[in-house]
Amino acid sequence: MTGTTPGIPEAPLRVGLIGYGLAGSVFHAPLIAATEGLALDTVVTSNPERQEQARAEFPDVRVAATPDELFEQRAADLDLIVIASPNKTHVQLATTALKAGLPVVVDKPVAGTAAEARELAALAEERGLLLSVFQNRRWDNDFLTLRKLLAEGALGDVWRFESRFERWRPQPKGGWRESGDPAEIGGLLYDLGSHVVDQALVLFGPVTSVYAEADIRRAGASVDDDTFIALTHANGVRSHLYVSATTAQLGPRFRVLGSEAGYVKYGLDPQEAALRDGKRPGADEDWGLEPESMWGRVGAGESPVTGGGRAEPTLAGDYPAYYAAVAKALLDGGPNPVTATQAAAALDVLEAARRSAHDGVVVKL
Repeated sequence: MTGTTPGIPEAPLRVGLIGYGLAGSVFHAPLIAATEGLALDTVVTSNPERQEQARAEFPDVRVAATPDELFEQRAADLDLIVIASPNKTHVQLATTALKAGLPVVVDKPVAGTAAEARELAALAEERGLLLSVFQNRRWDNDFLTLRKLLAEGALGDVWRFESRFERWRPQPKGGWRESGDPAEIGGLLYDLGSHVVDQALVLFGPVTSVYAEADIRRAGASVDDDTFIALTHANGVRSHLYVSATTAQLGPRFRVLGSEAGYVKYGLDPQEAALRDGKRPGADEDWGLEPESMWGRVGAGESPVTGGGRAEPTLAGDYPAYYAAVAKALLDGGPNPVTATQAAAALDVLEAARRSAHDGVVVKL
């Protein structure tokens, strides 16, 4: 690692990124490159087209064909490893990086089981290294706005939290995310479910019981593509979470009901679409902002569709805040923005949901 004082690196931290598919090329690489204190040094991908894509988008980047090549030839020159490869590789690659003495960021889900996540957390603590999980949806515009409303007490006591991450994809796209092989850790429960469960835990704390329904709706699909999760939190809040690729009419992203008012918000945070379109944080003055027409509404007694309640300005989404916090943690000793222990708690819920859906029972935690 760089740095003149043992254990204290100097900026910019040199980052090795493993994986240059959707997660690596659309999310991690642009956000790393846009973060003060970080420099994208090496990209690992065996795909020749993705290698050329990485070089075209980041002319100074080095390219390695395999993780072994990265660890054998580049590890001593790097300060952080980011793992954006398929889910089944997360645990092995994170273990290798930590044992090589390198801090690690892992895309969600960090592991296939909560036990594996806790083993990784213990290894990182034993080595005195950062292990952080990329839960970027904590910095979605609607989620930040909802946290603000809850902090202000604008809804009173929250009774029910409804969260939907729905899509209309009637034809399977294929690939490991839609593989029925359990080793791939595919399916919506562990993909989009990782986001909605994490958000529910951040907002309302530990869960005491889990009920779930997981279906395979599409012809040719081999893994869940239409899933519902009901959580009872220790504080009494009930979370109803929907993740689906088969929703012909999309529901509200959030509907949050409290003793004084409710908050209803449609539409997705614009940052993913912006990143896919080649826009970059820092270069776009309107980064993370959405038009007023997409603002949610806060009120009681009437549907927002008929004008009920007041428009609530949506805060700007801020995915760059995640890597800024990672850089601060490594350079200045700041807090880990998303710990593996937090990710393990979400995996406890996901495992319980999988059991509930399979056995048709409510699972107590």
